[in-house]
Amino acid sequence: MTDHYDALETRDPSLREAALMQALPAQIAAAQRTAALRDRLSGIDANAVTSRSALAALPVTRKHELLERQQAQRATDPFGGFSAIGWRALRGLAGARRVFQSPGPIYEPEGHAPDYWRMARAMFAAGFRAGDLIHNSFSYHLTPAGSMMETGAHAVGCTVFPGGVGNTELQLQAMAELRPDAYAGTPSFLRIVLEKAAETGTLLPAMKKALVSGEAYPPSLRDWLRERGVEAFQAYATADLGLVAYETAAREGLVLDEGVIVEIVRPGTPDPVPEGEVGELVVTVLNPDYPLLRFGTGDLSATLPGRCPTGRTNLRIKGWMGRADQTAKVRGMFVHPSQVAEVVRRHPEIGRARLVVEGEMANDRMTLRAEVSSAIEGLAESVAQSLRDVTKLRGEVVLVAPGSLVNDGKVIEDARRHE
Repeated sequence: MTDHYDALETRDPSLREAALMQALPAQIAAAQRTAALRDRLSGIDANAVTSRSALAALPVTRKHELLERQQAQRATDPFGGFSAIGWRALRGLAGARRVFQSPGPIYEPEGHAPDYWRMARAMFAAGFRAGDLIHNSFSYHLTPAGSMMETGAHAVGCTVFPGGVGNTELQLQAMAELRPDAYAGTPSFLRIVLEKAAETGTLLPAMKKALVSGEAYPPSLRDWLRERGVEAFQAYATADLGLVAYETAAREGLVLDEGVIVEIVRPGTPDPVPEGEVGELVVTVLNPDYPLLRFGTGDLSATLPGRCPTGRTNLRIKGWMGRADQTAKVRGMFVHPSQVAEVVRRHPEIGRARLVVEGEMANDRMTLRAEVSSAIEGLAESVAQSLRDVTKLRGEVVLVAPGSLVNDGKVIEDARRHE
């Protein structure tokens, strides 16, 4: 029988959905009390948002918007009004245990809740157990990654060695002498450590498991680590949201965390895509300290059908499938996915569409490939006019049958030669 972190992981999906929707009003009310979201959610009755359709009607906050607001308010509020916690000098807010800085820079608060980033669930799925010694090679400075892993490990009942980044020889020495049961960090650094161990003849017989994150984790690297005795599982987490999804022993996609509501939307829009279609991951996290609603991660993914063979019943996603920000510069002007979405919105006959940019940088040409169920006289010309109106650029329109476009989440394909 498969071991699970708690009973939440195996509950009936209808019970989970009911619990998530029941928790939504309080989360929206918390967001409405923050300076950043008060205006954006003006007129919204928090108590009425108890369904996915009602949630989908709320605006998406994308990472660049969070950064821009933080930059504009550096002198008064480094969180840009998104955080409900802080310290005395920050409008009298209290409750922040730590403050972190991610590239941008973007500042993130950490509250006092146990396992604030909810990483314990991913660690348990990776085989971490109470009493294990964990070698944590994520950064303890500036970014929250080290704290995310450490607080999760403590929630499981593990002991942590705070290795941090770099100092490969010293970290390898600590591993050899302390004999940790597991590793937490990037997969690339784990490979560096194991290669150094082989080079120096250092034995690490106790380290059999790992939780990796922060970068791509291809199957080839997974197999390389396995050949050296380490079963490494990946977690998808961000500094803004904490854990979003995690890998299990089934190795079939990533199971969603129990504390998030995930939508997959068409890039550049707030609109959810049909099940199984690739789109941008948008996450609502049930955290009143940092109440991000419909936060656009900028990452592409898609849902997987069925349930995880380990018995976990939550929705699964395919993992990271690229970036949703597909902005392209065409003949000196930026073209955004939201503009393609606007063209589609003007013509309900269109299903999916993809703008292909070809040629060389000084001789660009655009072609909008649009899926339609049946040819309508004059539609291509009408869509071409809309494309020109919205983008201020001329482009061709090619109407194709439904299902003709690749399901990879791309709204703008830059096929130009950049030599």
